[in-house]
Amino acid sequence: MYPALVVLQHLQKIVNSHPDMQVLWVGGSGGMEVDLVKRAGVPFTSIPAAGLHGVGLRELPVNLWLLGRGFIAARAIIRQFQPDVLFFTGGYIGIPVALAAKMTLVKRSRPNSLVYVPDIEPGLALKTLIHLCDHVAVTTEFSRQFMPPHKPVTITGYPVRSDLLNWDKESARQVFGITLDLPILFVTGGSRGARSINQALIGILPDILKDMQVIHVSGQLNWSEIETARLSLPADLAIHYHAYPYLHAEMGAALSVADIVLSRAGASSLGEYPLFGLPAILVPYPHAWRYQHVNAEYLVTHGAAVLLEDADLPQKLLSTLRMLVKDRSLLDQMGKAMRSLAQSEAPETLGRLVLGLSKSKVAKGSETWSA
Repeated sequence: MYPALVVLQHLQKIVNSHPDMQVLWVGGSGGMEVDLVKRAGVPFTSIPAAGLHGVGLRELPVNLWLLGRGFIAARAIIRQFQPDVLFFTGGYIGIPVALAAKMTLVKRSRPNSLVYVPDIEPGLALKTLIHLCDHVAVTTEFSRQFMPPHKPVTITGYPVRSDLLNWDKESARQVFGITLDLPILFVTGGSRGARSINQALIGILPDILKDMQVIHVSGQLNWSEIETARLSLPADLAIHYHAYPYLHAEMGAALSVADIVLSRAGASSLGEYPLFGLPAILVPYPHAWRYQHVNAEYLVTHGAAVLLEDADLPQKLLSTLRMLVKDRSLLDQMGKAMRSLAQSEAPETLGRLVLGLSKSKVAKGSETWSA
């Protein structure tokens, strides 16, 4: 979702300068996606769809039926909107749209398509989209090994929100009320949080707050537990613990001010941490396809991160944190290695790819495309 919004933001100037150009976001109904897309001022429509990977036999017929309905709805949208370009960033919602476009009978009205693969290794839905789309964009060169040999591939980097860069260390410190005397650990599990990371952190809070300050974005699901843990801290330690259920505008402040980050290894870790040169302790989510492991191993191989297995968190988190915080030269080396992987031009590169697939209609001021 966020990569598409970032690319849209980059293209907004072009859209605004061409009144005939239109954008339509096709997504799922409900959830955070709808609110964020509408808040960005992007027209939104939804289609029914459901995933098939890992689905039990009881749910499979229902999900297949939903995919069929999604295909019919997507075909109607393509006929009505008549896009020149389809831009996909993953998820099963894209499959009925890509199929509907591929099966458009009149070739001259068939839209071109681009799929962006944010993780190094694509999951099942993205593997399907790769075969259905005309062009593929990937975050790193390492992803090329997972692509079909005949498919055009462009290395773009991960498109990071531009507002994350609106902070310097001093303004970020003021936001969180952070002092200069201790190193800063940023802990995040994503918008919904990561329960195992939260619980492991709570278990060692009194120990680590003697040596470092912590900015902790817990997610909404575990917020009551985090509040209880925070209120139970002695006053001299509590001033070093800054806990929030969610950060949006201030996320850039946390990334700017931190000395090290503890998180899952989702695709954003391939873009945000390199942009800030932020050393990482990565804990791949254990109950999903191996893509988070592949992301983490890529950063570890480049000397930018340490990998901890989810099951090892209670035993190894404290010693790992102490080892890194006490070795400033190692942290500096990891930060330089992480920064060397940054590709800050990703939104522009992806934007050029989208426009390049527009059948040269941009110059005529009549480009339309769909995300």
